[in-house]
Amino acid sequence: MTTKKKVLFLCTGNSCRSQVAEATVNARLGSEWEAVSAGTDPSGYVHPKAIQALAEMGIEHQGESKHTDNFRDVEFDLVVTVCDSAAENCPVWLGKGKKVHCGFEDPAEATGTEAETMDVFRKVRDQIAQEIPELLKTHLDS
Repeated sequence: MTTKKKVLFLCTGNSCRSQVAEATVNARLGSEWEAVSAGTDPSGYVHPKAIQALAEMGIEHQGESKHTDNFRDVEFDLVVTVCDSAAENCPVWLGKGKKVHCGFEDPAEATGTEAETMDVFRKVRDQIAQEIPELLKTHLDS
């Protein structure tokens, strides 16, 4: 029996991108990876449109916005920053394992109608669902 690798998805607010990555990995790659997410300056909530976008893929997410300090004593095999600000402000103590950056547009900053902003959430969700599993597969045996 192999041990799951642990991955932390890190962004600034921990309300959208990192939450989508956490939920997607746990739903689709849960036999190999255990995913959590956190923010360098957490918003305190998970964006409802991120939850809706995940639900449309059949992923029910019960996540909450968390601060990086919550994981100070956790050893991660990989830390993935999903926004430029988090990449620049990633706490040094998270650098014990391997750290990589895989940036995505912030859907919370989308403007327009409800339908237009939801389309941005879907686009980012789909990018994360495609790119993050590929990234993790390259790090599974490293």
